[in-house]
Amino acid sequence: MRFITLGLIGLLSAQVAVFTLDALFPPDMSRAGRSSPVALDRRGAWLRALPVEDGRWRIRADLHRTDTTFTKRLIRIEDARFWLHPGVDLLAVIRAAGSAATSGRVTSGASTLTMQTARLLEPRPRTLPAKLIEMVRAVQLEARLSKREILALYLTLAPYGGNLEGVRAASLSYFGHEPETLTAGEQALLIALPQSPEARRPDRRPEAARAARRQVLDKMIRMGALTEVAAAEAQDEPLPGRAPFPAMAWHVAGELARAAPASQASVVSTIDAGLQSRLEPLAAQVARAQGPEATAAILVVEIETRAVRAAVGSGGLQRPGGWIDMTRAVRSPGSALKPFIYAFAFDDGIAAPDTEIEDAARRFGDYQPENFDRVFRGKVTAREALTNSLNVPAVELLDKVGPGAFEARVDAVGVNLIRPRAQTRSAGLALALGGVGITLRDLAVLYAALGDGGVAKPLAWTEVEAERRKHQGGRRLMRAEAATQVLDILRETPPPAGSTPAALTKGRPVMAFKTGTSYGFRDAVAAGVIGPYVIVVWTGRADGGARGGLTGRDAALPLLFDAADLIDAPPSAPRPIAPRAAPQALAKLEQRNEGPRLIFPPNGSSVQVEAFGPTSRGLALAAGGENLSWYVAGQPLTPDPVSGRVIWRPKGPGFYPITVVDGQGRKATARVRIKG
Repeated sequence: MRFITLGLIGLLSAQVAVFTLDALFPPDMSRAGRSSPVALDRRGAWLRALPVEDGRWRIRADLHRTDTTFTKRLIRIEDARFWLHPGVDLLAVIRAAGSAATSGRVTSGASTLTMQTARLLEPRPRTLPAKLIEMVRAVQLEARLSKREILALYLTLAPYGGNLEGVRAASLSYFGHEPETLTAGEQALLIALPQSPEARRPDRRPEAARAARRQVLDKMIRMGALTEVAAAEAQDEPLPGRAPFPAMAWHVAGELARAAPASQASVVSTIDAGLQSRLEPLAAQVARAQGPEATAAILVVEIETRAVRAAVGSGGLQRPGGWIDMTRAVRSPGSALKPFIYAFAFDDGIAAPDTEIEDAARRFGDYQPENFDRVFRGKVTAREALTNSLNVPAVELLDKVGPGAFEARVDAVGVNLIRPRAQTRSAGLALALGGVGITLRDLAVLYAALGDGGVAKPLAWTEVEAERRKHQGGRRLMRAEAATQVLDILRETPPPAGSTPAALTKGRPVMAFKTGTSYGFRDAVAAGVIGPYVIVVWTGRADGGARGGLTGRDAALPLLFDAADLIDAPPSAPRPIAPRAAPQALAKLEQRNEGPRLIFPPNGSSVQVEAFGPTSRGLALAAGGENLSWYVAGQPLTPDPVSGRVIWRPKGPGFYPITVVDGQGRKATARVRIKG
């Protein structure tokens, strides 16, 4: 009994000593915690990863995305009793020791996958003391991790030549795909490489790599995992070279990868790799066409979930400033905020779409805005003013809404308007014309609210966030009626030259859009709502330098329409035509002027048409007044009997006098140049 008691005490003491030593000298897991974070697209396609120390690509293995046949064959060849032993395979140790004693040299190894993992965590010279330490560390690992966790850790740390660590990095660099499905030849090479990664690198030592692959294939044959014929086919597979890692959605993928938790193998973003791959060359093409210093950016947001389906941060990394994510840069939106001035005015009952507003020279304190073309149209409706992006009506409405109230409303939904340093006390009326800074991301938040009945929500960058946004209530920016009214007006804006209006093209979605041009033509912006998507584009210089004459309509709007053509948006019919009238109380803001007012084309303008003659589409003339008659070069024009609109089809290029006369004989005249 005394011996039994002493034995139990000794056993307990030994256990306490083991646990104490294990707690005092735990395995160093620091290398396990440092891996290259990976950003994937919404369906799991690779976007971008970031290297770890010394530029190494150590990509965390994901057993759920690794070929199960490969892992089974790896275990059978490297450590057949992996699932059974406690980290050290005593049978293998006894066999290796007996073989070494018989032959006088080491003929077979006894390292288990767990011991190899311990060596990868704490590299040491291959000596007998180091081997004993590896055994102790292997037992410690088995006490801390499950078998699957140990296998995943081995497949994360295993070297595959050069700066490649881990099976995912090797598969992507050598074969160009994730290790989800691997051929027999690829499996054999990936099993052989970690034992002598530099000596067997297929891109530098192809003969050694081919011989090592042959040895592994022979082992597969002997253990019945592969037939002779299949092994011969695998051996005939060409050896791979080394390819660079994919780098799609470079800016946002890097941002998401850096923010991913260290324990997470990858982060699934909302980016659609297919759409992203179509838009990146488009942005690069536009940037090249606009000059050597130009770049471009595109954001595509799904309205329902606020998921960012594409984010092109620049026109290419090789462009000046191409490494800067211009979707995050604070730039002037030009007139792109005007729709929200009108929306707030409609929402507050200050105006309605057909409220008359005076477009004439006017001073607001010390601020006197002008229209872009420096031409005033007289009395116009709010609808006409927004469609033609007139400055004075927008400033007047902002004056009534209040620039401070405008800023507070957008700030309440999480959108930041950055004022110039000189203007620190309050927002001013210049806000209407781009006198504040905003990012493309915040601009997308605002336009997505227009498309979602006036409800604003933050953008979603991961699929987890997108699913949450779908069922999450947002913050109301405006009433749904005001948002719908503004979208209806924006759908009437003329498309860019060379693009057929959506209403005339069967099956094409209707785009509601607005452009903006900042002071000095530094920024060209266009934002649109099309079907279930919001698209925001920008072109300019990353350093904010001025560009001569490139407006939002010229430099950004074509890019917006081209991007829309690349999105699989369902068709959406225009709203039914109905008589328009503002409520009587909102019929006008100012007293009505005498005589008709010519709206389009304005005096002194140049208009480009696609064709001439009676079969051409012509120009729809517009003017304010009652009982109007139209004359071009003294010849009367007849209204269309169906629509009632006056369509002028010029005979050829040149200068034309246009006159509109109302029922009382009062007239307005414009001189217009027509170009083909």
